[in-house]
Amino acid sequence: MTAPHDAVVRPLPYLEQDLGRVVPGVAKKLAKLDVLTVGDLLRHYPRRYHRWGHPTSIGELRVGEHVTVDAEVEQATMRTMRSRGGVILEAVVRNGRDRLHLTWFAKHQGALRRFEQELRPGALGLFSGTVKDYRGQMQLLHPEYELRETDDDADEATRLAESERPRPVYGLTSGLKNQTVVEAVKVVLTSMTDRDLPDPLPDDVRGSMPGLREALLGVHRPQDDDELKAALERLRFEEAFVLQAELARRKARFAAQAAVARPRRAGGLLDAFDARLPFALTAGQRETGEEIARQLAGGSPMQRLLQGEVGSGKTVVAARAMLQVIDAGGQAALLAPTEVLAAQHARTLQALLGDLAEGGMLGGADGATRVALLTGSQGSAARRRALADIAGGAAGIVVGTHALLSEHVQFAELGLVVVDEQHRFGVEQRDVLRAKAGGVPHLLVMTATPIPRTVAMTVFGDLETSTLREVPAGRAEVVTHLVPAARPAWLERVWQRVREEVERGGRAYVVCARIDGDAKREDVDGADLVTDLPPDGPGDDAPAQRPLRAVTEVAAELRAAPALHGVRVGELHGRMSPEDKDRALADFASGAVPVLVSTTVIEVGVDVPDATVMVVLDADRFGISQLHQLRGRIGRGSRPGVCLLVADVAEGTPAAARLGRLEATRDGFELADADLELRREGDVLGAAQSGRGSSLRLLQVTRHADVIERARVAARGLVEADPELAGHPALAAAIQGVLAGEREEFLDRT
Repeated sequence: MTAPHDAVVRPLPYLEQDLGRVVPGVAKKLAKLDVLTVGDLLRHYPRRYHRWGHPTSIGELRVGEHVTVDAEVEQATMRTMRSRGGVILEAVVRNGRDRLHLTWFAKHQGALRRFEQELRPGALGLFSGTVKDYRGQMQLLHPEYELRETDDDADEATRLAESERPRPVYGLTSGLKNQTVVEAVKVVLTSMTDRDLPDPLPDDVRGSMPGLREALLGVHRPQDDDELKAALERLRFEEAFVLQAELARRKARFAAQAAVARPRRAGGLLDAFDARLPFALTAGQRETGEEIARQLAGGSPMQRLLQGEVGSGKTVVAARAMLQVIDAGGQAALLAPTEVLAAQHARTLQALLGDLAEGGMLGGADGATRVALLTGSQGSAARRRALADIAGGAAGIVVGTHALLSEHVQFAELGLVVVDEQHRFGVEQRDVLRAKAGGVPHLLVMTATPIPRTVAMTVFGDLETSTLREVPAGRAEVVTHLVPAARPAWLERVWQRVREEVERGGRAYVVCARIDGDAKREDVDGADLVTDLPPDGPGDDAPAQRPLRAVTEVAAELRAAPALHGVRVGELHGRMSPEDKDRALADFASGAVPVLVSTTVIEVGVDVPDATVMVVLDADRFGISQLHQLRGRIGRGSRPGVCLLVADVAEGTPAAARLGRLEATRDGFELADADLELRREGDVLGAAQSGRGSSLRLLQVTRHADVIERARVAARGLVEADPELAGHPALAAAIQGVLAGEREEFLDRT
């Protein structure tokens, strides 16, 4: 079928062209790296750079050295190898009276044909590789080379500069050689023009930085260190700017929408709640509460991140915001990532509110509301009651998991969405919630893990941030000790200490990464495990990591341990039914079962004031933030606590550094910065920023706070003047290309 005569067939933009049309010989191999288009190849930046070094005379070569030789080709011949198959290209180059052999192997002649054609007798160039000894004769095996036209003495300085030039080393895959990528990039760079590369950075933002084409040339084929540095700085800033521009645009779009104002009402539930609080709010809680109250009373939707130290009282701040919305005729929904946490939040809010949460019940306060819990595995009767209370408006506070997003859930008037940590909204969830709200609800995102400023700017850049640093008065002291796992006497003392705390009326958590002893190692039930193996995997002589301890096997061991004779030991993990989870937590809180062996489902939100001991097995396999959260489950009452990190770590390893920081401080903000220093970049931004989905190739939030801040200021100024980027189509296209589809999800929480 032919196109209508008036249709215009537009050529595909150069950057979007399939590599098979530009470099057909290597396109399939590059596709294994998810490098599919011209643009992908240009953004496939070198992993590092190396230098050939100052040219060495052939007579001074030593076996094993990596050398560069300035020489003339004397001869080159290609022949078939009878014994092993394939072909071999052998060349001889000379420098003065000395000669050096160069050798290349390949499966077929076509792979070496270009080398044979270029290495004609009399050709001059630089040849670089590692010196090998073959039957008493020195040679370079598969050397790199660059040829030149003349051998003028006046050109010696140029040759020296060329030998010292930074040369790219790319990420590769099986069957793909670095030189192949170098040649493919060279073809693409040679073919492109400035018109093929619309620059996402406006001229006034870019300033003195190189343009995009100049920067790409500088990063792939730098002539010297200065050119490379300038190119990297420009491309790094571009990554930060594109991301910050999208965050600023989202923030502006959201702020431009109308929300129902929820002003504070005198004599309402919030006033009654404040009057009954058995403790004084901290200065941080008061200040943050006032910020939130002002925004809720406005006509623009609030978008706020509430972060704070473990035990800093975020739940009280969120509860006060919910009550203000309820007083103003709305409802509040609190979304939690797990059923255990959702149930704990519901219990905590009911306990905080007392008869203020018993609307329509005997003994309920005048004007009281209700707290409804909705989870996916609820019984049908409980679910029907919750749905009716939500739809009818009797439940002013609705706590739940993803079940809240179901089409069967209808709100009377949803005015505030509170998102607990670990949960991120995607585009679809955002739209579902907006539809349920009948408009744009206010948004409060909570995290109990303090977030370093660079991460907050990068991942939560479209939210205003409130920080709680103070811990309410009366909280007990908690000490932390590292226990060597390989020393039985020390481990026995751990269980003796657990018994001593139980006999004093305390409770003890014992945390394991896995559920079953015979399960796969990856079955870690929410544990945020880290590995200290290098990215390329262990070497042949690397010791295998020990199996992770599991809840079921550890619980059985403790029930049989002499030190805990007569002490009841319970279990808690993600495979249990909601009823069994609730029963396990209730028995633990009451003291009926004072030792609870659990996975990390108790990491956040679980509040048992009498808990005084936290034992973490395989502690070296957990990240700093998760260990700090686990430690935060104890010392929540007046009793002092002890956190025992059981692990075997060698001095000087990353694991030793992590555990040493935890022993030294309880300051969550200090630990968050340490976590950022010790973790790999992909761990910081999460799965949505790994692999091809990552828009950050050169920018590292762990190192480039100044770049992020400059980009943030510039992006906000530009978006303020042009919210939809109508005058900046290249920037809009860059945002669309980099953050499209699934890559948007880590930004979408609204």
